[in-house]
Amino acid sequence: MVADFWFDPSCPYTYLTSRWLLEVRQVRPVEVRWHVMSLSVLNEGRDDDPEGDPEGYLWVPVRICAAVRRDHGQRALERFYTALWTTGSGDWIGDLRAALAAAGLPVELAEAGLGGDYDDAVRASHAEGVGLIGDHVGTPIIAVTDAAGGGDPVVFFGPVVSRVPTGEQAGRLWDGTLLVAGTPGFHELKGGPREEPNIPHTP
Repeated sequence: MVADFWFDPSCPYTYLTSRWLLEVRQVRPVEVRWHVMSLSVLNEGRDDDPEGDPEGYLWVPVRICAAVRRDHGQRALERFYTALWTTGSGDWIGDLRAALAAAGLPVELAEAGLGGDYDDAVRASHAEGVGLIGDHVGTPIIAVTDAAGGGDPVVFFGPVVSRVPTGEQAGRLWDGTLLVAGTPGFHELKGGPREEPNIPHTP
């Protein structure tokens, strides 16, 4: 089974979902593949700015992720994404150059965040993910297919978690999410109000 995971690297809740997927990978036969999407792209043309980013800073980390993905591959992107959230000390992504170095990548890739060379790659990857489910959702988007690639994918937004389920608890959430999201006619399921994200600061 393959889980294609579209993420904006700046979202703390999305990072928690990604850590859940890594837990799932330990207890279920799932391969995770990483793709970028962008809240900046998603919110273009809106009258309001739900991310509160008038300076466009959120473009910076996603451009670097696109550069890592294109020039160094899937595994490098996974390492860099992890390093973004484990080289800092708070509830926000750490120093971009430090994260690149921790992931074994050239620190010069940080310059990709300041220009538009990778914008087309960001937009194309974003469009691929959103095209599977629609632009009424945010980050992350997960599309699950069998390993042989047959049949339609099960596609869903989230799940949004404030703490990372581990072990078999992660596996049960995976099983239940696939059951619900794969039910014909299913659209939405929500829990209680969001808690503050509890970010683990170790890989």
